[in-house]
Amino acid sequence: MNPLSHSHYDYLIVGAGLYGAVFARQAYDAGKKVLVLERRPHIAGNVYTRLDHNIHVHEYGAHIFHTDNEEVWNYINRFARFSRYTHSVIANFKGEMYSLPFNMYTFNKMWDVRTPKEARAMIEKQRQEITGEPKNLEEQAISLVGRDVFEKLVKGYTEKQWGRDCKDLPPFIIRRLPVRLTYDNRYFNALYQGIPQGGYTDLVGRMLEGVDVLTNTDYLKAREKWDALADRIVYTGAIDEFFDYSLGHLEYRSVRFEMETLDEPDFQGTSVVNYTDRETPFTRILEFKHFEDLGSDCTIIAREYSSEWKPGDEPYYPINDEKNGTLYARYKELANTRKNVRFGGRLGEYRYYDMDGVIASALDAARKELA
Repeated sequence: MNPLSHSHYDYLIVGAGLYGAVFARQAYDAGKKVLVLERRPHIAGNVYTRLDHNIHVHEYGAHIFHTDNEEVWNYINRFARFSRYTHSVIANFKGEMYSLPFNMYTFNKMWDVRTPKEARAMIEKQRQEITGEPKNLEEQAISLVGRDVFEKLVKGYTEKQWGRDCKDLPPFIIRRLPVRLTYDNRYFNALYQGIPQGGYTDLVGRMLEGVDVLTNTDYLKAREKWDALADRIVYTGAIDEFFDYSLGHLEYRSVRFEMETLDEPDFQGTSVVNYTDRETPFTRILEFKHFEDLGSDCTIIAREYSSEWKPGDEPYYPINDEKNGTLYARYKELANTRKNVRFGGRLGEYRYYDMDGVIASALDAARKELA
């Protein structure tokens, strides 16, 4: 199909990630003319996967679909069949291997306890050093799981991930830390979870069937040209970049991946191993064939490094502290003045979304727009 099959569109969608693709699908199915622009050379945003040595590589980090939202689950299954996959994570602290999230396997290895009562007693004993409301992440973590677990499994990993001492991070980051007094090492409790067969890129490609899509196209470099082509704009890029950083830069953490193909069938025996000591420079190693084993004699791993974001880097995690929250609120006021533009998604709303949350948000936005 000619990418520009119309001279004018009802909707111009900036970004071909999950939010943009879901909105595009809904608008197209409602009879609207839709054009999607994507800055990168591929669709699917950060859930992009590529096939290499018969292994679906998650180019921008591990993505495991999980949700309790039945509407979202039914919707996403329109575009892919999902393999049965239950995520579990191993923590490596200087060669000691622990189960995550924190559960009885973790506590047995840490303290040689065997029952929930024994584990609860150890946690209760160690959390006594924190009095009053926790003032930072370190105090919050100790109040939840005790000093031993904090020192081995939280402190180093968290400080690498955020580039800050745990005493300088707000407590809310870890307030919902899962702690299970059962022998259950499933990472997610969600009713529905799995990996799409064929990879996320194929899934998003099916969402975009029939929609005009241009990749390698930067909307912001020629926005007047593109704006003239459509009545409404759905923008899923960074909200501060849309406004030329006129109020200043919002802050993010970024991630880089060091990929390696190894001539062996299995490197670490599981999909994700977190390295929780401070000295190991990377935060974790991903081994992609464990997400969906298609049969390969080799394996592909990625060492994941966390870093401070700077312009030109891919923004991953918004830093939702008070300073950035205040700045985002000012950008949101600016956004509200653009009556023909809807800002959505992780970057457009400056918030962390799981995949199901992005889909739910896009479906809700489309319902409001297309009603």
